[in-house]
Order: sequence, then structure tokens, then C-alpha cells
Amino acid sequence: MIPSDKLDQITQRFAYIEARLAEGPPADELAALSREYAEIRPVAETVAAYRDQLTQIGEAEAMLDDPDMAPLAREELQTLRAGLPALEQAVKLALIPRDAADKRPAILEIRAGTGGDEAALFAADLVRMYQRLAERHGWTFEPLDETQTELGGYKEYVAAIKGDGVFAQLKFESGVHRVQRVPQTESGGRIHTSAATVAVLPEAEEVDIDIPATDIRIDTMRASGAGGQHVNTTDSAVRITHVPTGIVVTQQDEKSQHKNRAKALRVLRARLLEQEREAAQRERAAARRSQIGTGDRSEKIRTYNFPQNRVTDHRIGLSVHNIDGILGGELDEIIEALRERVIQDHLAGEHA
Repeated sequence: MIPSDKLDQITQRFAYIEARLAEGPPADELAALSREYAEIRPVAETVAAYRDQLTQIGEAEAMLDDPDMAPLAREELQTLRAGLPALEQAVKLALIPRDAADKRPAILEIRAGTGGDEAALFAADLVRMYQRLAERHGWTFEPLDETQTELGGYKEYVAAIKGDGVFAQLKFESGVHRVQRVPQTESGGRIHTSAATVAVLPEAEEVDIDIPATDIRIDTMRASGAGGQHVNTTDSAVRITHVPTGIVVTQQDEKSQHKNRAKALRVLRARLLEQEREAAQRERAAARRSQIGTGDRSEKIRTYNFPQNRVTDHRIGLSVHNIDGILGGELDEIIEALRERVIQDHLAGEHA
């Protein structure tokens, strides 16, 4: 059951804004109230529908005491109660503060961590997992850059993912992913533990992040790669250094220097936007430590245990015994559980 005081706050605020707008406030106040009205109206309407359903349920329950009306009341109650969970979930989702980045495309960065060749092979497994997740949702998956190893793993892989609600779905994937299995390179059958880091950044538009030409240094070089991959004889590879922050982005996937430069700037903008978002979050909630939303890249968030056919998300204590399915892109169960925890924590006041 959703606390009624939270619903009262929404309803009262919406009523106040409607009344104030009807009074014709000054232009500066009108603009601010209009923006807030547009944001709060769908929330208030969802709350009203939920409360109306509860009222109808109460009225139907009262009719059970009337012998003549009881059969009709029982039938109506069955229908009303069946529709209540969906309305309650809609209210929970509506009450969560909107993340302005949720509707944006995402930049996905995967890097091999501890574990040598096995970590790079695991990074490649994660790349395929997110590719298959994108296919399941009808998203586009555009590789931007990669550094491949001779065994077919990835030291680093960067991609852009576009589609409906991409960042909202993928933002909980940032962190350290750990794998426990017998590596292909292990002849003794011993289980090894390796890791890869995943970073999911909202993609920035040029209007979001203005990068003065004086703030960047662009170097060109000859592209190189394992096993002859992406090698050419011209200086097409690009390395962009953002001087104020020290962020370095290298791009060599394209044969065209111009295309590599454009891709590198996309990644640089995403990283700078993420810096701004993290700084704003720290200012708004210096003391808050969300269980799953810290964005801390050093945080171990998930373990893929092959011997036990188990994937465990440590932030919510959820284990799924379907490792092939998960690596095949069947991540929706985990993602929904993470989103549900955010809802519950918010309702409990942990995200105040």
C-alpha cells in the first residue's frame, strides 16, 4: 500500500498550481509554474485514478452487507481488485523523480579488468550480452571503438546504443562484473575469477556540452590492432585529449580520420556530461548512498558463476540460475528487480 501522505502531497500541490495559474501570475512565475504543471499533471492524474479505484472498492465492499446487492458487489470487487496492482505500480513509477537522461541514447564502455586474457574474453561475452539485449528491445547497437586481443577478447570496447528508454534500462549496469569459471586457457581445470568494468553514460548532444577548440588537443597516428584487425597504412587513428579534465579518448575503428574524430568527440561529450551529472548528484545528496545507484565504477555489482549456472546481482541479493540466458541478453528480470528496488527505497524515504 502506498503511503497516503505522499499521495496527498501530489494532489495538494497539483491543486495549488492549477489555482495559481488560473489567477494569472506574473510572467516569471507563470513560466516556472507551467513547467511544473506539465511535469506533475500526469502524476496527479495517475494518483487520482488509483484513489478512485480504492474508493470504488470500498463502496463495493460496503454493498456486501446488502443481500440483494451482494452478488453484484462480489462480481464488481473481483474486477476492481484485479485492476488495482497495475494502478498501484503506475503510481509507484510516477512518484519516482524523473532522471532527465532516461530517454537519451547511451554510450556503453566495457573494459577488461583483473584476469589477463580471461578477463578480455569475459569482456567480449559482456559485449555480446548487451548486443543481444539490444536486439531483443529493437535498439540499434553501433560499435564505436574496440581493442581486440589475439584470442578474440576485448581489452576495451565502446558502443552507442539508441532506442526507446535505453539509458533508463541500462544505467544500473555500471560497475564491476565478475566471472567465475574454468578459462579456455586453463589446462588444469581450475576455476578462475576475472572481472570487467562496465560504464553506461547518457549520450550528450552538442548543445549539452560545448567543447571549445582551445580545450582539446587532437593527435593522429597509424591504426593498429591484434591479428591485423583494423590496420591500415594511413594516419587515420585519432586521440583527443580534453586538457581541462585530462580525459583521453582514442578512436581507430574507421579508416577515415574524419569519422574517427567525430566518434571520439561523441564519447568525449558523453564522459563530460557524466562528470557534470555526477557532480550535480553529489551536490544534491552528499550524504545519500543509494544501494544500487551510486554509479561507483569500482563497485562489484554482479557475479557470473559458471560452475553453479548462477548469476547474482549483489546490490539486491537476486540470483538467477540461467547463465546462458543472461549472457544471451535475457536481462529484463534483473533490470526490473533493480528498478523495483529504486521504487521501494524511494517510497521508504531512502532517496529523500
